[in-house]
Amino acid sequence: MPTSVMWFRRDLRLADNPALVEAAQGGIILPLFVVDPRLWEPAGPSRRAYLLASLESLADQTGGLVLRAGDPVEVVPQVVREAGADSVHIAADFGPYGAERDRCVERALADTGVRLVRTGSPYAVAPGRVRNKTGDSYQVFSPFSKAWRDHGWRAPAATPRTLTWDVSLRNDAMPTVDLPAGLSLPDAGEESARRHWQAFVADRLGAYGTVRNRPDLDATSHMSVHLKWGEIHPRTMLADLETADASQRSILAYRTELAWREFYADVLARRPDSAREHYRPDFARMTYDEPGDALEAWKEGRTGFPIVDAGMRQLRAEGWMHNRVRMIVASFLVKDLHLEWQHGARHFSQWLVDGDLASNSHGWQWTAGSGTDAAPYFRVFNPIDQGKKFDPDGDYIRRYVPELSGVPAPEVHQPRAPIVDHAEERREALARYELIRGDGRTSR
Repeated sequence: MPTSVMWFRRDLRLADNPALVEAAQGGIILPLFVVDPRLWEPAGPSRRAYLLASLESLADQTGGLVLRAGDPVEVVPQVVREAGADSVHIAADFGPYGAERDRCVERALADTGVRLVRTGSPYAVAPGRVRNKTGDSYQVFSPFSKAWRDHGWRAPAATPRTLTWDVSLRNDAMPTVDLPAGLSLPDAGEESARRHWQAFVADRLGAYGTVRNRPDLDATSHMSVHLKWGEIHPRTMLADLETADASQRSILAYRTELAWREFYADVLARRPDSAREHYRPDFARMTYDEPGDALEAWKEGRTGFPIVDAGMRQLRAEGWMHNRVRMIVASFLVKDLHLEWQHGARHFSQWLVDGDLASNSHGWQWTAGSGTDAAPYFRVFNPIDQGKKFDPDGDYIRRYVPELSGVPAPEVHQPRAPIVDHAEERREALARYELIRGDGRTSR
């Protein structure tokens, strides 16, 4: 029987996997994962450890994985030769590096007469599919989200009843990860993803529309890491939302969050430069401070602002942070410390287990004002008020800032030895913004 290589990347599952369905048409399937140094080396210990755990879970399902390390342009054709395979199957990658890597692999395979077959993607609607009436991509979220809903998506793909795996090729040594003391990661793998999702839909979706901005409550789904690694497909989740027993407010709110993920992927595919550069070039002209001690204090949760410090310490402890708190700490970095958003995005990318290039880069730019649906630059989050509003009893703060464990609300929200004066820095941020709208120099 012919052999097809199933090259897993961000689709570490068997259910609702169109590329796997296509690969199964050939008969024998060789499950391959390539540890790509271009992706592995920049990742922090939390993301590396989670990926390895997810791969172990996938290997349990397939009876093993063919694991190789190196440049996929060299590794994939080598595996094809060893296996005598006639095709390689993937879910399409729309990221700047991934898309170019796949084109290079495709050319290398073509030289040997082997096809690279793209089927499906990590998205309910692949980037580039949602267009306006003139055939152009949407520039802002609101019209995109409506068109995305109107476009719709296919039903989840059925898992092939019979899958014949070939895991007989040699493996490279599995990488190891030294985890920092105290780091606690979520359970990885397709089974865990499905279990967590079903529990959320049954127990917490009903209140999601009301309490999703409360970091002190277990009110969100924590599905971002499972989506990052494709342990579940968003199309599966959207299908479940259609039949969920919950308020339309909550269902719409959750579906909107999935739409944001798809919008940012669409934007990045259209503007790959926005992964590292300002989507709105004018913001490159703003005066920013040089990173130094203030950046390190922010990274370590030592700013003196309790809600900011709680969020940054949660990131180090769990490789994750509540989305509302992500916005608060991002605003503090950009508008209180006057640092370019890229410094924060790199730190997030290193530590987040759900670190997704499109969502991370454009989420930061939303706060920085340089993105597509940027918040008005004059919207500067007051970290004290944000803490009082979204962590009213201070439970979230006390959970991650133990030195405040005995301080009651509302006192727990007050800064202690703050590294900046928020009111002063807010005025400075707005002054710098005004300068890029005309001519002049920074006020200090």
